[in-house]
Amino acid sequence: MTDSLMTSLFIENVPILSILIFLPAIGALCVPFLSGKNAVRWFTLTILFVDFLIAAWLLVIFDNSTAQMQFVESKPWVPSLGITYKLGIDGVSVLFLFLTSLLGWICVLASWNAIDKRLKEFMICLLAIQSLMLGVFCALDLLLFYVFWEAMLVPMYLMIGIWGGEDRIYAAFKFFLYTLAGSLIFLVGILVLYFEGGRTFDILVLMDVSYDFELQRWVFIAFLIAFAVKVPMVPFHTWLPDAHVQAPTAGSIILAGVLLKMGAYGFIRFSLPMLPDASHYFAPLIQGLSAVAIVYGGFLALAQQDIKKLIAYSSISHMGFITLGLFTFTTNGTTGAVIQMFNHGITTGALFLFIGLVYERTHSRDIPAYGGLLKTIPFYGIFFAIFLLSSMAVPGTNGFIGEILVLSGTFGVNNWAATAGVLGALLGAAYLLGIYRQMLLGPVRIPGAAKMWDLNVRELCCALPLLLFVFWLGFYPKPFLSILQPTLKHLLEQTVGAGL
Repeated sequence: MTDSLMTSLFIENVPILSILIFLPAIGALCVPFLSGKNAVRWFTLTILFVDFLIAAWLLVIFDNSTAQMQFVESKPWVPSLGITYKLGIDGVSVLFLFLTSLLGWICVLASWNAIDKRLKEFMICLLAIQSLMLGVFCALDLLLFYVFWEAMLVPMYLMIGIWGGEDRIYAAFKFFLYTLAGSLIFLVGILVLYFEGGRTFDILVLMDVSYDFELQRWVFIAFLIAFAVKVPMVPFHTWLPDAHVQAPTAGSIILAGVLLKMGAYGFIRFSLPMLPDASHYFAPLIQGLSAVAIVYGGFLALAQQDIKKLIAYSSISHMGFITLGLFTFTTNGTTGAVIQMFNHGITTGALFLFIGLVYERTHSRDIPAYGGLLKTIPFYGIFFAIFLLSSMAVPGTNGFIGEILVLSGTFGVNNWAATAGVLGALLGAAYLLGIYRQMLLGPVRIPGAAKMWDLNVRELCCALPLLLFVFWLGFYPKPFLSILQPTLKHLLEQTVGAGL
């Protein structure tokens, strides 16, 4: 049975994307009426797991043969202003719907015992942010996209500010101010496109408009500031380590797994197809900033003793690979960038999950304080070691596929940036092997290690799906590449064909 036939048989006239987006929001409205902490936990887990099943089904029935938007829903919202409630997904967005929904229910399990105070409010925040993130990946109206994009700040701010560490208020304000400033500049760019594009916010219509080069340059700068804060690119990165260190485990997983991808997704959805000439004009700048982020983030990670801060700085380096690949305008570079976005969500989300698990046992994030975890909690040690090797981009893991595609797409386009990428990969191997040696091998140093417990069933349920994707993408990435191929081919035709 073909994908299109399955689609017509099962979900014709069903607003499947709206159901996917608003199911967690409806769940959030129901949580206040639940009694008992376990009821709140099980209810939230059920809602987010059902949402995950819907996203997985969409991935299965997605038609890989076309670059056209699929499962499109369109209703007038504010017709007098050209605003439409319009949703649809392509090969890029369907992949990130799946990643977002996968990490959603894992976050509930990761918070099962870690969050005990104000549990209802925490689960409401988790459900709300899930709805908003899914909305970002589905929106085909620029103002609707902006509403989802901007509203995400509130539950994330509350999550860091209420359930974070000792300096949570400072970290939450810094996160909010940086991202809000970027968002307001983004809004200016959106309004310029609205008036120049025929007073419509329809993303597909705006993609077909040919804008003056000077206007493209100014709008590109506005978008660049907004997306660079989200990625984050150097020098807009300073909010990230504070936010990661202070956020609860679920907050760090969401930040690393999905929120950092929003900036790169913005480049793919808006900057490249709508502003192709400006994208080419600014490509050397983006490539240079990406190279700086890869090396600078790597050196900063190498100097850290706090494991959460180290992984946060490593994220800056890894995200540099993504922006570098996107602005090479090559098939390998662009494909590698998107695969690396997905990989980073899996691997770094898993690393923050495992940091949270060991913190629950020891209440320490100091790397030298550990040692011998492979002896004391062997299953934990094995899983953690595999995710470290994945982050190191060892062949056979998912990280290798993304990095090798980005580097192969960059050599010949910008050899200096590609060389910086190789240096960043070597730095990554140095600090990740350092974690491996200090935390997993050698003598046991952590007090009370004999009483530490190994992974339980709940923690294995979090880890196993992530482990599956590490090896699936590492050994057989073809299904993921097939989903992306038509969309990225169309994106390159839009970008390269009109480039300077």
